Amino acid sequence: MSSIAIFGAAGRAGRAIVTEALSRGHTVTAVVRDPARHPDLDGRVVRGDITDPESVAAVLSGQDAAVNAVSPASGPEELARLELNPGFFADAVDALVASKVPRIVAIGLFSNLRGADPLPEQFRAFADAHTAGLTRLRESDADWVMLTPPALLTLDRPRLGGYRLGGDEAVPGHLSYADLAVAVVDQIEEPTLHGERAAIFNVD
Repeated sequence: MSSIAIFGAAGRAGRAIVTEALSRGHTVTAVVRDPARHPDLDGRVVRGDITDPESVAAVLSGQDAAVNAVSPASGPEELARLELNPGFFADAVDALVASKVPRIVAIGLFSNLRGADPLPEQFRAFADAHTAGLTRLRESDADWVMLTPPALLTLDRPRLGGYRLGGDEAVPGHLSYADLAVAVVDQIEEPTLHGERAAIFNVD
């Protein structure tokens, strides 16, 4: 079994990944900015800032893998109002890579896949920051994969336990957060993708 640190563990994707990893017997460190706000989180809950190299290094000491499921806002309305640091995702990559953690799994943004419709103007800064993070990953020598779910990513769909993987192109489809989590943990247990981004989706 692996030791997995999940940044953004209080978000929708993060919570699903925590649940999936624990169900498979992994040791989970759930990383959030304020543990006191999330007493319901499972796993070992710790404070951490994914853009702070010292914080990340402390969290990742002895870990086998890191998951970046961080979003700087909790929903579209908050995201539209957010004054986002353009280097947010690139700084996160720098901190993760500097920690020398053996495996990095990041959650990507559908609108940044080739052929996808761009986000509305109010979300462009967020999309651009995501792209900068992907660029920084591609420039690194880390063992990483970015799994990019479709625009239709939902909580209410059941866990199917399966999914489809594509390439760097946008693929129509849907996915549950639970199946996104299945793919994330699969890529930690038995990595098949290295140094690449992959669309992930279900169409059934």
